[in-house]
This record gives sequence, C-alpha cells and structure tokens, in this order.
Amino acid sequence: MSIYIVVNNTKDWKFNIPGAEVISNKAYLTQEEFTHVKNAKIFNLSKSYKYQSNGYYVSLLAAARGHKAIPSIATIQDMKSQAVIKVIGEELDELIQKSLADLRSDQFSIRIYFGKSVAKKHHKLSLQLFNLFQAPLLKAQFRYEEDKWELHTISPIAMSEVPEEDRSYVEEFARIYFEGKKFSVPKRDMSGYDLAILVNPKEEVPPSDAKTIQKFIKAAEQVGLSAYTITKDEYSDLAEYDALFIRETTAVNHHTFRFAQRAKAEGLVVVDDPESIIRCTNKVYLAELLKNNDILAPKTIIVHRDNTKQVIEEIGFPCVLKQPDSSFSQGVVKVDNEQEYKETIGKLLDKSELVVAQEFLKTDFDWRIGIFDKEPLYASKYFMARKHWQIMDWKKTGNQRFGKSETLPVELAPNGVIKTAQTICNLIGDSLYGVDIKQVGNKFYVIEVNDNPTIETGVEDTILKDKLYQRIMEIFLKKIKRMKDRKEK
Repeated sequence: MSIYIVVNNTKDWKFNIPGAEVISNKAYLTQEEFTHVKNAKIFNLSKSYKYQSNGYYVSLLAAARGHKAIPSIATIQDMKSQAVIKVIGEELDELIQKSLADLRSDQFSIRIYFGKSVAKKHHKLSLQLFNLFQAPLLKAQFRYEEDKWELHTISPIAMSEVPEEDRSYVEEFARIYFEGKKFSVPKRDMSGYDLAILVNPKEEVPPSDAKTIQKFIKAAEQVGLSAYTITKDEYSDLAEYDALFIRETTAVNHHTFRFAQRAKAEGLVVVDDPESIIRCTNKVYLAELLKNNDILAPKTIIVHRDNTKQVIEEIGFPCVLKQPDSSFSQGVVKVDNEQEYKETIGKLLDKSELVVAQEFLKTDFDWRIGIFDKEPLYASKYFMARKHWQIMDWKKTGNQRFGKSETLPVELAPNGVIKTAQTICNLIGDSLYGVDIKQVGNKFYVIEVNDNPTIETGVEDTILKDKLYQRIMEIFLKKIKRMKDRKEK
C-alpha cells in the first residue's frame, strides 16, 4: 500500500516517516501519476476542508480513485454536524467527565495527534474521539455547562496550526501510529475482498457466539472472502474493508449504528444497514408498518400519556407492553390486571413518549424465519422458557434461561409463515432479518422483525449446517461485487 501525507506546503511537514511520501495537495489533485496509483492511503493534512477547497477535493477525489482518505468526506461532514457531535458527546459522557474532572475553568480544548494527546491523562478520551472522527490532527473543544463537561466542537487542524512546542509530539505519535498494528492492513488473498465482523467479546447474549463466528470466517474463506473480527475500538479501520457484518446487538443510540452509518458512507456492504437498524429496533415503527400494509399482528395500540385508558377498554388483560427499542425479551412486560398495567405503563412512559401495547397470544412456541437478501434461509421454532411466557427468561442463567428450539427445512414450514415473513421483510429492506411469528390455527401473526437475528451453532444451522454460513457469505460476496460494479459504471 502506498502512503501519502498530503499538506498545503511540503515545508510544513519536516518529519521523516519511513514508508510515507509527503506531497502537496495541489500535486495530488493535478499530477497524473496519482490518478493511477492503486491501493493508497491518503493522510490529508490540508489547511482547510471547507466545501470545494483543496483539502475537500483531496478527500473527495481519493474516494473516486479508490484511495482511503483520512479524513474521509463522511468524517468531514460529521465534524460539521452538531447533531452528530451531540450524540457522540452523550455516548462518551462518562469518559469525558472522568478525563476533565480536575479542571476548574469553563472551557477546555484537547489537541489530538494521530489518536494521542500530549497530556497522558487524556489519551483514552483522545483515542476514542480519533476513532469516531478520524483525522490526523484534531482539536476537541469542551464547555462546562449545567454542572458537567460537554463536547462542543471537534475540528481538524493543519500542521501549520500546531504549536512549536507540540511538533516533537506530532512526530513521535505519527511514528507510533504508522509503525503500530492500527495501520496494518489485513493480508488480502483470493478475491481480494475483506469482510469485517463486528463483535463484542463481553456481550452476555450475543447474536452469535465465538464458535459460530469461526464458522462464518471459515465459510467466508470457502467463497473467496477474507473475514476478520473487529471490536468497537477499531472504528478507524473500517475503510480498509469491503463489507461489514455486525454480530453485536444493535441499537440506534449505540456504536453499532455509527459503525453501520460509517460503513455505508465509505461504500461498504453493511449488514445490518442503518435503515434496517432504525426500522427493526423500534416497535412503534413496526406496529405502524404492519397496520398500514394490512399484515396480521396481535391487536396493537400505540400508547401515550393521553390514551392509557384505551388499552384497558380495547385490549384488556393480560396484555403485553413493549419499550419501542426492546430486544432479546428485555423491556417487554406482561401485565395481568389494571393495577399492574398502571404501575408499568407509567414507568415505561417515563423512558419513552410512546409505548406499544399488544394483546397477549398464548402459544407454545414462536416461529423464527431467517431471511437474507429476500431469501428464506431457515425456519426455527423457539419454545417458551420453562414456566415463563417468553422464549427467554432473564431471571434465570445459562441454558435454563432459554426454551428449547427446533429447526425445520424451509420447505416443510407452513407456506403461510414463510410468505408472511417475506412480505414484511420486503417492506423493510434486503438485509438479514429474523421474523418472529405466532401461529394460531391457520393464522400467522407477526410479533417483530429482528435486524440482528440470532444465529447459533446447533440451533438455526441444524438443517443446513455449514451450508447456512456458506450461503450467507455467498450473498455477501454477491452484494460486494454488485456494489463494485455500480462504482465502476
């Protein structure tokens, strides 16, 4: 891989970084030789990234040439968005308060050079900000408001703006960055396409356990993909890959969603894509989608503070109350009488302006239909946990937490359950979904659509076994090739 450090004036960069060539942004934009370079990484240290400036065009043309620019156009836009900065500040709130706790002023700024701060106590915060707003040289500004520190702005800085006393640190941190594993690029083989699998080794109940992840990696190799696991700390490496497969429980106000957003902005194939995460993780959206498309579901009411009595009158008890963003059976409560209902609905409405209330349909199991790229892959029955009304009982631990499961060949599942699952998925997208459906006689009621469905060894793969993982990887490869073809046209 060719490495270029791009600056306004080459005299601004006086350091010798082995393996990196220093060029001016004008040279990168105008000299023919750079248009033909393959597999290059561009460290854009231009003085300005304003729209249509040289710095802006360096990152823009890098994308057109197939080069990996830092910062990318997506990062440049993110740094201009107060909405993005606010969300990032909220996620890093605990770290921000801890890092700045000893300060007595009402404003403070940190200069971040290749992910590090001159002050060691700010290293961890600097690395997290660099991972989220990846640019070689950054300045993060904080304000102390309402008894807490808040991230106010984050912006790139040019080499010419670095104080003289910091320049030796820039050289040191640059060397560490270029020599460290953070810059290493996965070894490419076979098709040359790389797949990142986002995992959280500490997650209590992940969508796929470590054993299953290894099956995905092996299947990827069999179809011509190189697959690697990454964690949330490797956000800055996303641009090195061709696709992202999220195997960590997703949520909108969470790093998994930002991974999906950034992957899409960088032109990667991403599962789950941001739109699917938004649509599937919110049960209010799903309830409205089902209603507007005449898809059978349990009797449902969207509850707000002004219509709480409507549930008592129209659904009755028992009924099920759901937080809009609940997952893995958490945030879903069955209430058996009016007193329980009033106590529970108040607590849920304190967390969300809207809550979903549904009639309770008692069944021995839920169907789970796995669909990827609009193709049904597996049909499983998830039985209720012992002495519990859900398939998972969070009050218990280990295997006792789950009910038993049974997987059937797709062609042996009722035709109605497969058609119902495909109908709702077609309205959401073409990503990987797990549709939960209750069967009552010959009727099929959609309970929810999971954008990040569980796929575990010995459960969903019982029928297809390793072919299930291979089929999923084949679809990834097809999507990657399809996206590459679109870019070339």
